[in-house]
Amino acid sequence: MSQNKYEIDMCHGSILPKLLKLTLPLLLSSVLQLLFNAADVIVVGNFASENSLAAVGSTTSLVNLMTNLFLGLSTSTNVLTAMYMGAGESDKVNRTIHTSILLSIISGAFMTLVGVAFADKFLLMMKAPEATLSLSTLYLRIYFVGMIAMLIYNFGSSILRAMGDTRRPLYYLAFAGVINVVLNLFFVIVLKMDVAGVALATVISQCISAALIIRCLMHESGAFQFSFKKLGWDPHLVSRIVQIGIPAGFQGVVFSISNVIIQSSINDFGEIVMAGNAAAASIEGFIWVSMNAFSQSALTFTSKNIGAGKFSRINRITFITCACAAVTGLVLGNLAYLFGTPLLHIYDTRPDVVAAGLIRMRLVCCFYCTCGLMDCIVGNIRGMGYAVTPTIVSLLGACGLRILWIFTIFRMPEYHTQFMLFVSYPLSWIITFLVHLICYFFMRRRFPKQDVQPGEAAASA
Repeated sequence: MSQNKYEIDMCHGSILPKLLKLTLPLLLSSVLQLLFNAADVIVVGNFASENSLAAVGSTTSLVNLMTNLFLGLSTSTNVLTAMYMGAGESDKVNRTIHTSILLSIISGAFMTLVGVAFADKFLLMMKAPEATLSLSTLYLRIYFVGMIAMLIYNFGSSILRAMGDTRRPLYYLAFAGVINVVLNLFFVIVLKMDVAGVALATVISQCISAALIIRCLMHESGAFQFSFKKLGWDPHLVSRIVQIGIPAGFQGVVFSISNVIIQSSINDFGEIVMAGNAAAASIEGFIWVSMNAFSQSALTFTSKNIGAGKFSRINRITFITCACAAVTGLVLGNLAYLFGTPLLHIYDTRPDVVAAGLIRMRLVCCFYCTCGLMDCIVGNIRGMGYAVTPTIVSLLGACGLRILWIFTIFRMPEYHTQFMLFVSYPLSWIITFLVHLICYFFMRRRFPKQDVQPGEAAASA
């Protein structure tokens, strides 16, 4: 398989420089995405109606709940493409690409139908306040129109990431994001479209980024070249994508369910706390995506080395990626809390909103490095081809403990506070990471310690 100028050789040489080369554009892509999302929140908070910020912020956990299952499938696209590429199986790489793109179109269409039809019912289940319900429903229905484009971009980015190309998705996202910000300002300030304008700008920008990803793949050569004529449904590949991707997506869904439950608890405290929580969550998102970039790189590095039979590199990849994620979370998280007041003022200048946001940041930001460790070790485990075990551990650990905390300790009158609600985050991260670490060592023992030929590696994997 010929190498193009965007490809990174992940199977030979020093790991850290190549890991950073893969991760930094991925990190910047995620940060840019959040900046553009933050622009949505800032524009709404400053130029739209009084309840618009709470309306948009209260939809985040619901959007994640509905999208995470299918975004998990893009993770399996990354794993399979990288494994087949490492093993030199060009035909399987090409078939994986075309099957994945078709799957993204079908999944996006399904999500659009469900999201548009049931947006108001989902929000009522979350106990959305009457004052924000109509705005939240309108925002969600427009937002879900862009699901096909969103999934095409994510699946396409996973395909390019398998070869080590995280630069071109960054360029496409930057271009589409600038369009998003410009349209935000135009629709909300000039046309007075309120939350509908923000949602419409997002849909248009998603369509642009999806079109650029498809154009990129169509201009590739060899195994990575995409053609609409080759779109097909390979049952064997779909089975493997589902086998790896559904557990990953289901984990994201259950995480989102726990966040929906937390959001419902936050809603009980009123619109001021909702607004402070939305602003704090937006700031925290920058830290999370910075750590999660190393988790995605861990998945790509591990799966490609597994496919190539480079088993001697797996432990080093795990240690380096986890260390990078932890340091990133430790530094950025504590800086965010240190400068929490001016950062929250960007979103909302009301003192009570800022105070509510700082309560959340004290617990989440200062302990975020443990979340980075948890996510990164999961990336390494999934890169080895194991999907079910990390999902079960996360369900029982991070999600189960969080939900148990809310329905027991938090329900006690003396502990029914914002602070005690957010204690569930660091507690669940620490316990779940430790269990994942034990699972990693057991799974690593199933592979050879020494390198083998790619054909033998496929049998081992």
